[in-house]
Amino acid sequence: MVRNIVLLSGSSHPQLTETICTHLGIPPAKIHLSKFSVGETRVEIGDSVREKDVFIVQSGGGKVNDHLMELLITISACKTASARKVTAVLPLFPYSRQSDLPYNKAGAPLARLPTRIGSSGEVDGAARNGLGGSGQYASDSRPTTPHPGQAESVEMGGSNGANHLSKRLNGLSIGHKSGTVNGDVDPRAPIPRRKDTLDSVQSDASYLDDASPSQRPPTSYPNLNTGITAPPVDFKPQRGYKQWVAQAGTLVADLLTCAGADHIITMDLHDPQYQGFFDIPVDNLYGRHLLRKYIQHQILPKHGGKENCVIVSPDAGGAKRATNIADALGMDFALIHKERRQNPPTTTNPRSTPHQQPASMLLVGAVANRTAILIDDLADTSNTITRAAKLLKKSGAATVYALVTHGVFSGDAVERIWASALDKVVVTNSVPQEEHVRRMEELARSEGRRDGEGNVMGGKLEVLEVGGVFAEAIRRVHHGESISVLFQYD
Repeated sequence: MVRNIVLLSGSSHPQLTETICTHLGIPPAKIHLSKFSVGETRVEIGDSVREKDVFIVQSGGGKVNDHLMELLITISACKTASARKVTAVLPLFPYSRQSDLPYNKAGAPLARLPTRIGSSGEVDGAARNGLGGSGQYASDSRPTTPHPGQAESVEMGGSNGANHLSKRLNGLSIGHKSGTVNGDVDPRAPIPRRKDTLDSVQSDASYLDDASPSQRPPTSYPNLNTGITAPPVDFKPQRGYKQWVAQAGTLVADLLTCAGADHIITMDLHDPQYQGFFDIPVDNLYGRHLLRKYIQHQILPKHGGKENCVIVSPDAGGAKRATNIADALGMDFALIHKERRQNPPTTTNPRSTPHQQPASMLLVGAVANRTAILIDDLADTSNTITRAAKLLKKSGAATVYALVTHGVFSGDAVERIWASALDKVVVTNSVPQEEHVRRMEELARSEGRRDGEGNVMGGKLEVLEVGGVFAEAIRRVHHGESISVLFQYD
C-alpha cells in the first residue's frame, strides 16, 4: 500500500482510475464533479490533500473541452488546498495533434466570393466564377499593395489593385436625363453615388441595414447585400502567402502549468517533441510493450510465426513507431506512402494555385499471403487504417490486424471498421471503450455472425489494459524512483 498519496478521478475515465487504485492498494479520494445551471464546471474535493502527493486522472477522449476545464479547475483546487505536489495523469493528451498546421503551408486560407443573384434572377457572372469569370479565389488576407515586381490583375485573383478598378470603371454605363454616356462621364451629368458607379463592389461593401431577418441571405456574412448566396466552400491555399492557424497545443501546455500542475504523465504523444512545450517534467510512457506482447503471444502463434507476418506503418509519420516494434521482434517491415501530387499551373496563368489531385496510397514491401499488422498511435475517424487495410487486402494480404494505442473512434468510426477489410482492431483503454465494444457487438448480433460454438462474434475490437502501466509509473514517481524500466519492452 502506498502512503501519503491521493488519487482523484475526473469524469472522463473513472474505470481506469479504479484499476489504478486496485494496483496501488488505495481507495480513490472523494471528489464531487457537477455543473452549475449556466454550464460552468463545479469541483468539490471531499478528502484532505494538505501536504499530499495528488495524482489526477483525466483522459482526453469524449467531451474534450469539458474534461480539460474540469482538470484545470481540479488542479487549481488542489494547489489552493495546500497539496505538496500535483501530477496530471493524461492517458490521452488533449490537443496534442494541434502542434501541426492542419492546412497546406503554401498560402493563406481562401474563400470563394459569395454568389449574387440580381433582380433579373440571373447569377452574377463575376460572383459565379470568382473574379473576372476565371474561377479564381479571393484571399481574405490579401494585402492591398502587391509585392515588388508583381503586377496586380484580375488573372492573379486580386480585387484591390488600381488596374482592376480602372478596368471596372472604364466599362461602366451611367444613365441620366439627356441620355447614356459610356466610358467618359458627361460633365453635365450629376455626380453619381458610389454604389451606382461601383456596381461590381456592391456585393462586397453594401449592408442590409433596413432589411428584415427573413430577407437576409443564408450565408456566413449575414449583413452583406449579396442577394441569395451559395454556402461558403472550403479554404484553398494561395501560393506565396503564409496562413495563420491557431496551434492550441502550446496553449494547453501553458494552461496546465498556470493552473498549478507540477508533473505530467501521459502515453504515446502524437509528437514526442511536444514535451518541449512544457516548463515542468513530462513522462511520456509507451504503449509499445503492450502491443509487442500481444503480437508475440496472440498473433504470431496463430499465423505461423514471424516469417508469415509483417509489421506495416499506415503512413510515413508513424514509420519510426512501427519499426521499433519490428526490430524488437525481428520481423519484416512495410510502409504505406500517401502521395498527394499537384497539377502544374496553367500556361495561361503561370502564377495560379496548382490543383491538388486526390491522395493515392502506395505500398512499399511484400505482404502477399502474409498477415499484415498495422501499427498506429491514434484512431479517430479510422479513415487511415481502413483505407490501409483495403490496400493491403488488394495487395494479397491474408489477414489484417490494426494495433492502436488510443482508440477514440469518433462519429461512425465503429461502423466504418465493421464494414472494412480489417479482421481485428486492438486498442488500449486509454480512453473508455465500453461503448465501442457494445456497438460492435450490436453490429455482430444484427448480422447474425457466430463462431463455431454458436456465440455471437463481436470480437473484432479487443481492448488491452493500461491501468497497470500507469499505476507503476505513479508509484515510482511518488517514491522518486526511475521509470526507465517502463520504457524497456525487450
